[in-house]
Amino acid sequence: MSAPLSSRFAGLKPAGGGFGDLGLRAASALVLVAAAVAALWFGGVAFGLFWLVAALAAHWEWGDLIGGQLPWSRRIVGAAALILALGLQSLRQYELALLALTLAAVFNAWAAGAGYRLLAGAGMFYCGGLLLSVAALRQPAFFGICAIGWLFAVVWGTDVCAYFGGRLIGGKKLAPSISPGKTWSGFLVGVGCGAVLGATTAAFWPNVRAPFFPVLLLGLAAGAVAQGGDLFESWLKRRANVKDSSRLIPGHGGVMDRLDGFIFAAIFAALFGLLRVALQGWPSAAAGLFFWS
Repeated sequence: MSAPLSSRFAGLKPAGGGFGDLGLRAASALVLVAAAVAALWFGGVAFGLFWLVAALAAHWEWGDLIGGQLPWSRRIVGAAALILALGLQSLRQYELALLALTLAAVFNAWAAGAGYRLLAGAGMFYCGGLLLSVAALRQPAFFGICAIGWLFAVVWGTDVCAYFGGRLIGGKKLAPSISPGKTWSGFLVGVGCGAVLGATTAAFWPNVRAPFFPVLLLGLAAGAVAQGGDLFESWLKRRANVKDSSRLIPGHGGVMDRLDGFIFAAIFAALFGLLRVALQGWPSAAAGLFFWS
């Protein structure tokens, strides 16, 4: 029988509880940041493979978190769909890429059994959404690098500043029934700092020079969405009665623990950019983030 929920979360420290895990978290984060930035810089196959591995790992963890029947069948079908979707997107077959994810979601929902269908199906759009969103934002090459760089600045800035802000300031809890360590002070400090960092990055990016205030407002929205993604994953872990999505990353738990906010923010940014492409005719989702004339 699983340990009681309170005992499984006994190691969690509330806001203001110190920085005992900071060294390990920082070391792991530096390695991940270096890998992500290198993949972004080289682009092409390196970029696609980096995010494909991340999506595959997240899909594996998702299956462990939600439970349900036929887990290996769902993993195989889901992995095949993610690989196929990325290949189709690279060929600009966007509708077919979405169809591959949808068919896999339907299969996984059926295979998981009663009580697990909704989350089993949603996992394909969660992991596939990450993969297709970063691929869409990375094009064309120059503006794509800026778009992903802006997203890194917003999400990482939000995450780091929320961590420090919550522990140094403390105060009222943001969602105590879901994530007892998060505070409103951390949320506000994190989202504000992340938005400023992202807007500054885009404003000073050579040959982009995005207007500061519109991108600042977009960053506030993206940072808030990222924090929502963090809470969503915390809810999944509460539901599964576990502290981390896995133990792949020292100090951070699993891939989903590291990318929870980034996944939501990437999907939001890609959809926003594509909406501006549809409504205003900008040439790409990346351009839709930065051009406001």
